[in-house]
Amino acid sequence: MKHTLASKRSPARTAALAAAVTLLAGLPVLATVRTAGPPSSVVEGDLQAPGVQRVRETRANFQPPAGSTCSDTPVLSEVPDPDRGQVQHTRRSRHAIAESEAAMVSEAVMPPSPPAPPAPVPRPAPAADAAYRTSAKAMAPAGRASEVAVRQQSQVPVTAGVVDDNADFGAFQQFLQRHGESAQLGRDIRVRQRLQVVDTRGRPVPDAEVSVVAGNGARMWARTDAGGQVWVHPNAFDDRDTPRYQVQVRRGGRSVEATLQRGQKNALQVVMPDAAPPARARLDLVFMVDATGSMGDEIDKLRGSLQGIVRDISRLPSNPDICLGLVTYRDRGDEYFVRGWDLTGNVGAFQQVLDGVQANGGGDYPEAMNEAFNHAVQSLSWRGPSTTRVLVSLADAPPHMDYAPPRYDQTALAALGKGIKVFSVAASGQDTTGEIVQRQIAQYTGGRFIFLTYKDAADPASGAGTQTTHDVSNYSVDTLDQLVVRLVREELARLPKG
Repeated sequence: MKHTLASKRSPARTAALAAAVTLLAGLPVLATVRTAGPPSSVVEGDLQAPGVQRVRETRANFQPPAGSTCSDTPVLSEVPDPDRGQVQHTRRSRHAIAESEAAMVSEAVMPPSPPAPPAPVPRPAPAADAAYRTSAKAMAPAGRASEVAVRQQSQVPVTAGVVDDNADFGAFQQFLQRHGESAQLGRDIRVRQRLQVVDTRGRPVPDAEVSVVAGNGARMWARTDAGGQVWVHPNAFDDRDTPRYQVQVRRGGRSVEATLQRGQKNALQVVMPDAAPPARARLDLVFMVDATGSMGDEIDKLRGSLQGIVRDISRLPSNPDICLGLVTYRDRGDEYFVRGWDLTGNVGAFQQVLDGVQANGGGDYPEAMNEAFNHAVQSLSWRGPSTTRVLVSLADAPPHMDYAPPRYDQTALAALGKGIKVFSVAASGQDTTGEIVQRQIAQYTGGRFIFLTYKDAADPASGAGTQTTHDVSNYSVDTLDQLVVRLVREELARLPKG
């Protein structure tokens, strides 16, 4: 189905939603920062996005993915709440937690004395949108009574739309132009070039390491996707309009160099020597979920649908070797800040982890998305060569941009360098700032922007439908579960046959 709609996001929270299934080391060095001026090269699209600060990157801010296998046991790691004065990350096996720690987990799963659900929050006037969102998140029930109701509601079919901001890059630029606050968010992506890596037979070369270097020392890193492609955004890492870049592509111990001209209209094609494809596709699938109080319905749907989604993916023609990971986050002052369970091939054990996740906390509107995104990209054991890496991010609120770094734009650079493609899912209640952030992450990493749809766009309780209040057009709609499976299938279908 195709539909067109462009309006502002309603703050109403739904009671029956769903969730998505859900080369070098060092720190980034900022050699110089300046405000972007008009680019001197060819720019795609009729409109230019607002100018943002341009930062020169000279060192990779990530370690290349190097995992070989996934653990049989989900391993828990935590990012401490800065407000509690902790400085060390903790790592422990879910099945080897001491009794005192297990008690904490048990309390999170089944609160001993659940509070009574609050009185319904009245539908606000438009002027009270921000206050309503804050009170709705703060007052969202987390008790067992609400859990039973949500489990019943989660059986209702949930629909979602999807747009590809790389396929319609001009429309994405126009979206940024319409929302002036985007000038203070993300990186400058107004100039972009396509790089395609193929072998001598013309077949795409997936997961090849790519580095792009300017004469002034500015550098970017990426790994080709399953179709052997990378989108290069020179302004995102180079603060000067360098006319040409040296490109190095490495795979399987072999290296090829080429020159990329800024503004060239045709894709740069780099030919690598033939290499035997892996006998079986490998898929690392990680879900990053906002676990604050207003996300109870989404988390419940994720629990109920996970096994079916994994089953459908495992039955794809590529028969992928699947590893699953999970990152949940709340905010400062909550029971926890960010938690992550590392990649595991044990679906049953992963389901047990998901069953223990509860929605609670989150008194104000923004949440710790920046920190969770950084943890998901930087701290999980993503597998190395010949792996398709997908991160599904589910959120109904933007990140706290008033906290100290890391910031999502820096982490997006690392995700591209590690070959992690992000599918950003906007749950009901997501505002314009959150939509900008989610779409920027998906676009830069080569992913998609997904959003829940309803019969009545302004009323999430109206049930499944084709309407949305997000600023999108020409989108397709499907059930959320099938949409996620479809996107994964499309990624894997582009791999060479093993």
